[in-house]
This record gives sequence, C-alpha cells and structure tokens, in this order.
Amino acid sequence: MKIKSLETFTNQAVGFVRVTTDDGHQGWGQVSNYNADITCQVFHRQVARYALGADAFDIETLVTTIPEREHKFPGSYLMRALTGLDTALWDLRGKIEEKSVCELLGGKPRPFPVYASSMKRGEITPKDEAARFIKLREKHGYNAFKFRVGKECGHDQDEWPGRTDEIVPLIRKTLGDDVRLLVDGNSGYTPKKAIEVGRMLQDNGIIHFEEPCPYWEYHWTKEVKEALDLDVTGGEQDCDLALWRFAIDMRAVDVVQPDVCYIGGINRTLKVVEMAKKAGLPVTPHSANQSLVTVFTLHLMGAIENAGPYVEYSIEGTDYYPWEPGLFDPVLVAKDGKVQIPEGPGWGVEIRKDWLEKAQYQKSEL
Repeated sequence: MKIKSLETFTNQAVGFVRVTTDDGHQGWGQVSNYNADITCQVFHRQVARYALGADAFDIETLVTTIPEREHKFPGSYLMRALTGLDTALWDLRGKIEEKSVCELLGGKPRPFPVYASSMKRGEITPKDEAARFIKLREKHGYNAFKFRVGKECGHDQDEWPGRTDEIVPLIRKTLGDDVRLLVDGNSGYTPKKAIEVGRMLQDNGIIHFEEPCPYWEYHWTKEVKEALDLDVTGGEQDCDLALWRFAIDMRAVDVVQPDVCYIGGINRTLKVVEMAKKAGLPVTPHSANQSLVTVFTLHLMGAIENAGPYVEYSIEGTDYYPWEPGLFDPVLVAKDGKVQIPEGPGWGVEIRKDWLEKAQYQKSEL
C-alpha cells in the first residue's frame, strides 16, 4: 500500500494533512499549531517528497529517514511538519484495521483524567483566576489545575510586582487542600530565584513546577530539581532526540513533557517515552490547546506504561484561541475531571468540512 498523495488544508494557526494511498484509503493528521501555514510549506518542500510512493504502514522508516535526508535543516519547523505525516499515517492505519490509535499502541479508550490548564498570565488577575477555577470545577469536576507564575522568559521578573506571591496562596485557599495544583514558570527564572519561588510553592502544597528556568539551560533546571521536593518538569520545547537523551540521562527533570506536535509525531514521542521508562520517569505531555494535539495525547496516554496521572487540558476559550471552534467532531468534553479518549477508528474524530472549505489548499502527489 503506497502513499499516492499528501494534501494540506491550513490557516495561520492550524494545518491539517490528508494522506491518500494508491488503493484509495485515507487518513488525517495535523502539523503543529502556530504559523501552521509556514509549516505546511515546509511539509510539501521537505517532507512530502520523500513520503510519496513509500509504504504507508512503515511509519518508523519514514519518520527516521526524512530528518536524515534533511539533516541540514534540523529543528522545529521540520519536526512540526513531520508530525503531519506521522499522525495522518496513524489515522490511516487505524481506519484500515478498524482500531483506535490508542488500541494500535496497546491501550484501551476510556475516560482519562485531565488537569485544567490556564494559559493566561498578564490577562487575568489572581482573584479572577481563582473565581473561574471554582466555576470550572463545579461545571466539569476538575480536581487538578495549572496556572502561571513569574513572567515568560522573564529574567527573574514577575508579570507585575507581587503577582506570583499573591496568586499561589490565593488559589490554594480558594480551592482547598484536596485539589492538585501545578504551576508553569515558562522559562522565567535563574536557579536562585526558581528555588526561592519553589520553596514558596512547596509551602502552599504545589506539586508540579514546570519549566522554571530557560528550557535550554538543562543544568539550571537540574539544580532547581535537586534543591526542591516537588516535581520539577519540562521538555515541551525539545524536538531533538539527542537533547532528550541528554536531559533524561542527566535527570534534569522529575517528569518529562514532550509535545506530540512539536517533537515530530507519535513515533518520535514514543522514543522519548521509552527513554523515560528506562530512567524510571513518568510522562505527562504538553497539550496546551484543543486542536488535535490533545486528541493525539489522549490516545498516547491511554496506552503507555509510564503515563502520568493526567493529560493537560486547556480551559481557554475563543478570547484566547479564536481559531479553536469548529475544527473537528465530536468535540472533546470534560466530565467529572476526565475526557473520553475517542473510541472510533484512527483518531476517532472527523475534520469539519466547512473548516476545510475555507482553508488554504496544497497537494503533493506522484
């Protein structure tokens, strides 16, 4: 079964990929979000041409050899584009075998726990953040929440003076002691400041401190991890498997957080999962919006042995992600703090035709 054509449908934020085989089977995937229109150009220029005519079931060979063929272009855009091929081929295989991707990976679709993940920092006050968490807990039953501290790549500054010191105890007091609380530093601190903030987090029962230092400073992150008792986590930005091996071998974090769409798809994520498994580390991927990245992550987490306790689930609406509505059906819904892993063949969702009709279109074919 050979790959006959690869099509992309994109706007600036989202890009879907359709693969068609020589016998007419099809599967859908997605390149990474954000500047997806540029990523789709990379897809057709530097990914599709190597995949056309190849065995559609030999995903491993394709996602291994394409970066080798394009070895002069390592980095984010190539991996974001490769994700579109990988995920479309997993969907294709699932549809042919009439199994979900979760089942192909050895798991079983089921409701999976999620944590409600806030993307806001400067756009919301601590008081308003606490209030919306209460409403979301009442509506969806969340028992774990993540919010942001410090300032993104902030060089030890806060988003505004005193924000972090205010929001941490306020969220804990508002939600009570039974709720799991996680925070994200977004590369905001030097080790000294991160440790200072981390001790305050510990005092307030925070269990997860994500990306406390600039993500590329692995030794800084390790220094913070070794000084604190809570989990220090990270990895969403890393798309180089050699860097992943380095970070895991040096035990830079307590929990690894690859992003399926940033790293190059399911197959490459599974390589990080295996590295982490050998090191005795859990995996809680980054999935910070409700495009297909959360669907991919749910299927993955429903199958791997060293899955963390929950999947990241964005709580932002159209004010933050105006491009999210109307991408696919059925939409994901949180109930009792869990989201159902889609049960249908492949990814178990269908891309909306009305969205596709408005998208920029490009096709590569034999």
